[in-house]
Amino acid sequence: MQLLAWSRGRSTPHRLVLRSRVVLRAADGLQNKEIVEELHVRPETAALWRTRFVAHGLEGIMKDAPRPGRRPRISQKLIDAIIDRTLRTRPRGATHWTTRTLAKEMNVSNFTIQKIWKAHRIQPHRERSFKLSRDPQFNEKVRDVVGLYMDPPDKAIVVCMDEKSGIQALDRSQTTLPLRPGMPASRSYDYKRNGKIDLFAALNILDGTVITELHRKHRHQEFLIFLRTIDESVPPELDVHMVLDNLGTHTQPDVKRWFQRHPRFILHFTPKGASWMNMVEAWLGILTKKQIRRNSFRNVNDVIRAINEFVETYGENPRPFIWKAKADEIIRKVARLRNLQAGGR
Repeated sequence: MQLLAWSRGRSTPHRLVLRSRVVLRAADGLQNKEIVEELHVRPETAALWRTRFVAHGLEGIMKDAPRPGRRPRISQKLIDAIIDRTLRTRPRGATHWTTRTLAKEMNVSNFTIQKIWKAHRIQPHRERSFKLSRDPQFNEKVRDVVGLYMDPPDKAIVVCMDEKSGIQALDRSQTTLPLRPGMPASRSYDYKRNGKIDLFAALNILDGTVITELHRKHRHQEFLIFLRTIDESVPPELDVHMVLDNLGTHTQPDVKRWFQRHPRFILHFTPKGASWMNMVEAWLGILTKKQIRRNSFRNVNDVIRAINEFVETYGENPRPFIWKAKADEIIRKVARLRNLQAGGR
């Protein structure tokens, strides 16, 4: 019997042991007065758990009944006013409210403002950048590219191709201070520019492998060289579905003629202003974060060595990037942002 097990359990919470014993004594025929004397509890306690067990069974003594809690110190009307003031107005001489400025304005404490903002996930101090695509074929291109990611064709590979142009060899003016307990790594904010290099990258979304090339210039001639590299790297029996952006070098006449001579290359353009849909951007972001942004380079050759080292290390254990956002979800979100943008003008 569960009550008996609870009443004897060594690891059972004390409150549950006591409640079980009250109910068991009542089942033995003891009156509340006798239970109080035997278990050394108050009369109200004995009566409470007998009644709860009769009404709700085991569940009635396992959990406490919900309590009303402390009454809120400020009214819902004031909470709504604080939220409305935060979202729809600006303080004089500033771009956004702080807890101090709004607390003074609304005649409440800083903690009250902070608590309300946290409960409603309002963060006036944060801002992120965005750019909405104005491509008239946005919906069609989104469905095309996302469909390719989520349902790749048979007997073909899907390649996301892009360039990271102008990777600069920045040499910090002073020696970088290493990471120490209680202090992050530090680097000087000023630097010397020692040249730049362009990286061409093509990500195979099926297995995560990446084909790369480095060039001193970023023209259609270099793009054609990279296309030949991709062509040589892919087995001839496979089609190549290529996702790329709307850069001018991708539609230059010589490039168009090359694609006509290589019909197995099937192009899928991301919408204009939506390069984030190209999955190789994620890989380029990892390269920047892990190997370029915090590094110091005396010359372009140092940059080349650093990039090649990253590519080699990544190639030892490549992982495919998984696209999860459905086309209809993207289209709905962008439409909603466009409406917000139009309403804010």
